[in-house]
Amino acid sequence: MAHRRLCELLWLLATAAPALLVSPALAQDAFPPSTAIEPHDAGCVHMPIFHRNREQHGNPSRRAVQLPFSQRFDVGYYTRLSFGNPPQEALVHLDTGSFELWINPTCSVLSAGERAFCQTGGNYDWTKSSTAEDLGTTNQLRYGIGAANISYVRDTIGIPGTNMQVNNAQFGVATASEQQNAGILGIGHGVGQTIKYKNFIDELRDQNVTKTKAFSVALGGKDEKQGIVVFGGVDTSKFAGRLARLPIIPAMMSPDGVRRYWVQMQSLTLNPPSRRARTYNNSRMAVFLDTGSTLTLLPEEMVKAIASDFGSTAMDAQGYWPVNCDLTRVNGTLDFAFDNITIRVPYKELIRSFNGNCVLGLSSNSNFVLLGDTFLRSAYMVFDQDADCIWMSQYVNCGASPGALQTTSSLRTLEGQCSRQFAGSGAGSAAVSPPTPSGTSPAMKPPSTITSTPASGTRIAGPGGPAGPANSGPGRPVAGWGAGFAAILSLTASLWPLLV
Repeated sequence: MAHRRLCELLWLLATAAPALLVSPALAQDAFPPSTAIEPHDAGCVHMPIFHRNREQHGNPSRRAVQLPFSQRFDVGYYTRLSFGNPPQEALVHLDTGSFELWINPTCSVLSAGERAFCQTGGNYDWTKSSTAEDLGTTNQLRYGIGAANISYVRDTIGIPGTNMQVNNAQFGVATASEQQNAGILGIGHGVGQTIKYKNFIDELRDQNVTKTKAFSVALGGKDEKQGIVVFGGVDTSKFAGRLARLPIIPAMMSPDGVRRYWVQMQSLTLNPPSRRARTYNNSRMAVFLDTGSTLTLLPEEMVKAIASDFGSTAMDAQGYWPVNCDLTRVNGTLDFAFDNITIRVPYKELIRSFNGNCVLGLSSNSNFVLLGDTFLRSAYMVFDQDADCIWMSQYVNCGASPGALQTTSSLRTLEGQCSRQFAGSGAGSAAVSPPTPSGTSPAMKPPSTITSTPASGTRIAGPGGPAGPANSGPGRPVAGWGAGFAAILSLTASLWPLLV
């Protein structure tokens, strides 16, 4: 118990530190590096996920004119890794939709605002590392948005702020890239399933840094500064009750035939404040969970129906569905139902805003369905490669309690520490009970691009690269609904035609 409380305390200190470490000059376009060594539980590797919102950077109105829909990096979820000896830190985009790790994007080909952000992300020079090995092989990775030409190396990968590392790990160093403002940490399935070598998840388990090939992700809501990814463990202060188990659909039965985090969605329902719920036709479908995608991609007719229910009749010139910004203050949800769990996405999390305008965080796709960040912010997920399943719950935030899993079978009985009464209200933290001081489960030992296309790439078979399947692309607690009860009633009345 003492070890677990120490881990929790250190995590709280670590998540508070970034605001103090970043200089005012870089506060808008850079994420602070970690500087302190923080002990973790054996098997518990937890890292902050930094949220970047484009509205905070530069001149959004100019870029809104200059950049087409497919080239915007307005929201992204990033974390930091270190490479080599001595360590060289670099920012990477957390991506459950791809399989490989690479760094050093080509910043010079980006727009001015993205170039400035890219250049603050850090750079790795393998010739300056005493432990690096150039493998002499190359590959090209294509994403739904952008691409990267990489050369493979082996070197040490470290977790900044800790003494944990994996040795002789293979990853890519970009020689050229397009439309990428950071490297990518692909944390999909690895060796023998999608690529020919061990990826980051494989190495963590095989080098005994973690006990399992499971990791958990809480992106957090739009109002939060950061989330958390726990490799080999979970954070029980990010959900209430037990997690629901969803089997991963085998590759041969999946829409694209690729080993991804495919699960079965049972229905999709709009729940406006009037409570006149509407379940959309043909909403039972296979979906895959992709932190690297900003938007959620659904069939075209379904997106049109949802947009119409939000009062949007046509896409704008950039491919967005415009909606009334006042809807972000309304207590409605879009409900994604799975077996034994329904994730309720509040309007505030579903609707995206920039340049004083608001749009639905949805786009259409005719090939397959992808649940991106506009869905994932409202869910807490454990990606369990050992048991081939996803464990899922509604995201809430009642503190920080990251801890290691000795085996993923313990997830069946693991209890979240947050109060149950708030678990159905969407992403939120304002009215959540703090974690109980006791009750540590015996199972616990004391981590973009907006795209209107699927975030999947072409099949690649470069030396040392993927064995066949494609790489896919790179995308908090709400403090309250923002207005008092009387204001909500008034607002609901004024927007009533859009809510029923």
